[in-house]
Amino acid sequence: MNSTFSEYADLKGPYGFMHSPVAPPVNITPKPSFFPSMSDGMVSLIAPVVAYWGFSMMFHIVDTFELAEKYRIHPSEEVKSRNRAGRVEVFCEVIFQHIIQTTAGFLFLCLDAEPTTGFEQKTLWTWRQMLPAAIPDFAIYYFYMYGISAIKLLAGFLVIDTWQYFWHRLMHLNKELYKRYHSRHHRLYVPYAYGALYNAPVEGFLLDTLGTGVAMVVTQMTHREQAILFTFATMKTVDDHCGYALPWDPFQLIFPNNAVYHDIHHQNFGIKTNFCQPFFTFWDSFFHTNFAGFEEYQHSQRRVTIDRYKVFLKERKEMARKGINTAYHPKRKQY
Repeated sequence: MNSTFSEYADLKGPYGFMHSPVAPPVNITPKPSFFPSMSDGMVSLIAPVVAYWGFSMMFHIVDTFELAEKYRIHPSEEVKSRNRAGRVEVFCEVIFQHIIQTTAGFLFLCLDAEPTTGFEQKTLWTWRQMLPAAIPDFAIYYFYMYGISAIKLLAGFLVIDTWQYFWHRLMHLNKELYKRYHSRHHRLYVPYAYGALYNAPVEGFLLDTLGTGVAMVVTQMTHREQAILFTFATMKTVDDHCGYALPWDPFQLIFPNNAVYHDIHHQNFGIKTNFCQPFFTFWDSFFHTNFAGFEEYQHSQRRVTIDRYKVFLKERKEMARKGINTAYHPKRKQY
């Protein structure tokens, strides 16, 4: 039977096995790692940490040498004058969170079954028998090999956004939770890149570590898919706190939730709004918790420009000086 399948597949090209009169044999073996010297599971633990510090240091260099001052959201002197946490404290807290995150991830990894391969051709053969002949072989092949992974990643984005929105909002609505945990993150009124994960350890574990863990379990991701999701989400979070509205930044171009959107949440006038993070803004829109001053502007322009935002900040400071409530929203309950 195996020789019949092999002979038929060889004669029909790269997708010939899908049309074999007999099913391809299944020979389950351990799946080779992408990097020979390290398992895919270990890569999923290490890559996000490396990406966090590598990406953060890029922005730190931009800060230090003032390479993009025209795109800076806040003047550089406000980092010292307004923030209530020093850079050394922030650095140590983030290192501690990475230790917790990596340890929890390693425990999850120990519970995972060893990745295997050898069943893919049989699955593709089965799909080919069930699907209409109008669907070309290559479409079935590439959807199975890469399309499913893309859908899992998108689903992971949605799970993380949902998890973080409701926990984040609860941290603000509950005074005890805010005082005990989330207020630490808001010591940074002027965010910067490597302060993205500056959180109380309990909050960091609940929102970030468990959030990505839930996404991983719900979507049944492979270790390679986990590595992509964790690394991408980490870089997006760093970018949201980078302190710059860069016109060529792909994260800020693609996603409506960007550095300016999240910066509003770090200001006194917007602290009870813009809870969504890190990818989309649909939960804020659905529950009317997006900041009122930008709703009309965001509707007509997907990305807020830095010039408009600086004008906005100046207007808000002037209104606050005059005692005008800058956080009023007619559809939203005032907390």
